[in-house]
Amino acid sequence: MSSSEIVKLRLHNTGLSHSPFKSPADAVSYMGAVQAQDFAAAKWALGLRIKNSTDEDIEKAFNEGKILRTHVMRPTWHFVVPEDIRWMLELTAPRVKTLLAHYNRKLELDDALFARSNVAIARALQGHIYLTRQELKIVLANTGIETDVQRLAHIIMWAELEGLICSGPRRGKQFTYALLEERAEKAKKLGREQALAKLALNYFTGHGPAQLKDFSWWSGLTVKDARDAINLIESKLEQETLDGKTYWFPAREEVTIPKSPSAFLLSIYDEYTIAYKDRGDISETRDIERMISMGNSLTAVIILNGKVAGTWNRALKKSRVEIRLNPFRQLNEDEQEALESEVARYGKFVGIPAVLVK
Repeated sequence: MSSSEIVKLRLHNTGLSHSPFKSPADAVSYMGAVQAQDFAAAKWALGLRIKNSTDEDIEKAFNEGKILRTHVMRPTWHFVVPEDIRWMLELTAPRVKTLLAHYNRKLELDDALFARSNVAIARALQGHIYLTRQELKIVLANTGIETDVQRLAHIIMWAELEGLICSGPRRGKQFTYALLEERAEKAKKLGREQALAKLALNYFTGHGPAQLKDFSWWSGLTVKDARDAINLIESKLEQETLDGKTYWFPAREEVTIPKSPSAFLLSIYDEYTIAYKDRGDISETRDIERMISMGNSLTAVIILNGKVAGTWNRALKKSRVEIRLNPFRQLNEDEQEALESEVARYGKFVGIPAVLVK
């Protein structure tokens, strides 16, 4: 296996090369979880993988609860499907809680306070009531729990990790919260080994070829738990070693992988770019790690032939969306045409013309 084959297989297995899915729920269920702290970018990430989809289609699926958004791994927001949310939380939340413990102590948040806040939040949302974060702040204040931005964020995140709440439908541009038991009535419960095996199979099927440390980082599981998970599904995976690194991936189909588009406009948080600890196969490490470290100031990347090749940004206007490309090098004619095609694709997705600006 070569580095170029790793890239080719990842483009295929992450669904970028051929947009194989019929709905947002299909895409999210296949991937296991899709990082979603940047909501607009996460919708586009799904749109790239679903044939003929639009931003409106994915917004509708989210509002109807066909995909949910919650803190489930590392911790950050992810899209998950309702039937997977409970077993996934039960598997990953203990580790996330451990990571949050230091910050909770600094914020003077303890088990007794969380017990009070959870009761107050649950009562306020009972009966398919959907409240925004600021409305929950008022609920907590009326219970005698004062919050600043950080305390409120941690209290709500804790309720998510406890399996109490998850995303509700959007109210205009505002996000709301709902009771998980009302939003995901058919949520599955799995034993620990079943959950480990399912999460690992989702990851390596939807992201492979990938290494043990990639899966551990993506899931937030300890290296030991990640290794145990791989052992549970080892018979369903292939493995190859390149430059001393062992990669795991689903058994390759006896079909020709279709030729991938040569260019993509991705979010830095797209599963193709973010879901690995070792990103050396898709970028000079210093390039992509520098972009990720810049947070919200640099969140979109150009992909050419599977590799990070620059950045891009958008500006929404009344009647069009303006796209500015910032490639790392001079583009040839074919690359320029491929990127122009992706700009048009983005405009079609958001429902207004997209134009390139200098």
